[in-house]
Formats: sequence, C-alpha cells, structure tokens
Amino acid sequence: MQNSAPLIWNDSLMTGVPEIDEQHRILVHTFNEAAEKLCGETSREVLEAITQDLLGYALYHFETEELLMRDTGYEAEDDADARRHLAEHRDFSTQVLAVRDRLKAGIPIPPHELLVFLNNWLVKHIMHTDMRLAAFILARRSSPT
Repeated sequence: MQNSAPLIWNDSLMTGVPEIDEQHRILVHTFNEAAEKLCGETSREVLEAITQDLLGYALYHFETEELLMRDTGYEAEDDADARRHLAEHRDFSTQVLAVRDRLKAGIPIPPHELLVFLNNWLVKHIMHTDMRLAAFILARRSSPT
C-alpha cells in the first residue's frame, strides 16, 4: 500500500471544548498509527486489531460527547441536531462493526479503503457535527447561570 499522508492536527480541528479536543487529538493520533501500520503487509489480525482499537476509543469519545449533550441541555435546545449527531455516532459504530464482521468472515478489506473511510468520517464529523455541538457548549459555559 502506498504511504498515506498523516492527518495533521491543527487549529481548524479544534472545537474549543478542552475535553473534546483532547479526545480528538487522541483519535487523530490513533488514526495515524493505524495508517502507519497499514503501509506494510497487513494481515487480517492487524486489521482486526486496528478496527477494535479505533472502535473502542471512538465509543469512549462518543460517550463523552453524549454526556456533554445531556449536561448542557443540547438535546432539549436543538433536538433535531442532537438526533443527527447521535445517528452519526451509531452509523460510524455500525460501519466499523460491519468491517470487523467482514474480516472475521475472511472477506478482505483493502487497507486504503479503510483509511479513506476513517479519515473522511473523522474530519467531516469534527469539522461539521462536533463544531456545532462545541459552539453550543461554549455558549452555555460562558453564559451566567
């Protein structure tokens, strides 16, 4: 596989919510580690380990965001966007589980296909969905109670 360019953490990916940004940094780092591993010969076991690691941390991160949604009243204030956000989390998890099922069934996954999916999802989710949530959280945190 060709060497993929790493996903570079930069200010455009920062939401301004410290706990979200720290977890996003870890997700980007985990993605880059996965990309590095996938540059060489990859076995089914390596792909399974990568998807397990990414899914595990993503689920932890999703729990954090969903707790912030509840704690700040995001669902009550913007139910439609909150539902879309939650649906993106569930869709990501479903897609990664489908990849894992394919691997367990012996159906090969091109490493480049997996990396493109992960990269596109991560950047799109941070840049659009998480930025809307972060703006809401920051506004709530800065308003007097």
